[in-house]
Amino acid sequence: MAGNKKILVLDIDGTLVNSKKEITPNTLEHLIKIQEQGHIVALASGRPYPGMKAYANQLKLSEYGGYVLSFNGGKVINCKTGEVVFKKPIPNSYLKTIYDYAVENGLGMVTYKNDEVLTGTEIDEYMEYEARLNSMVIHKVDDFLGAVDFDMTKCLLTAVPEKAEIFEKELSELLAPDLNVFRSEPYFIEITIKGVDKAESVDKLVTALGMKQEDTICCGDGFNDLTMVQYGGVGVAMDNAQQIVKDNADYITASCDEDGIVQVIKEFIL
Repeated sequence: MAGNKKILVLDIDGTLVNSKKEITPNTLEHLIKIQEQGHIVALASGRPYPGMKAYANQLKLSEYGGYVLSFNGGKVINCKTGEVVFKKPIPNSYLKTIYDYAVENGLGMVTYKNDEVLTGTEIDEYMEYEARLNSMVIHKVDDFLGAVDFDMTKCLLTAVPEKAEIFEKELSELLAPDLNVFRSEPYFIEITIKGVDKAESVDKLVTALGMKQEDTICCGDGFNDLTMVQYGGVGVAMDNAQQIVKDNADYITASCDEDGIVQVIKEFIL
């Protein structure tokens, strides 16, 4: 076993879960099976930890010693011990620059504190979706700059897809070279500290576990999965993935609605 112990890293939305945001019984059964055999399962998502907990519990990650890479890898948590293996937040000095840009250009802006989504801009449908998706409460504060008196692990901006691409470019220039700006969905612009992406955090985890890059199987579908799909010993794109993710994958599996992860497990682990 020791020679071929694998770490299977899964994005959540569009990868682990189907269009109804559910883990199918078939996928669940296979993920439990490989953990029983000693392989490691890690969930890597742009979501905050509260929005990943239910899935981590379903997969029994705390029982089997799995990991959660929340905020696109900004924070890596050992589900068994609750210990933070790695974290890299945005220095608070950037808060005002980002907030001023959001207000001037009419973007929504949120960050996360415990089980709350905090915003200082008008609550829009995208923020409501983000809060609902993560089973968190959204809270609009009058003094956003005062309320966010901590270093944000991730900041999320919202905009209509037609304009989001332009904002993404402008923000990249404004915040270069220290921060990463990318879209996880056509309407979500995410900001993290440079060097935080799914690949970097998977690498940190692999090193901490004394494993090798070639032992990793990384599966995803979205723009923010690209780095880890490129990093993986086997990089897997779902059939429903963005074209650029498919172009960079070693293997294209079935879609999230057709148990694509089961196919990966059968092909590369079992």
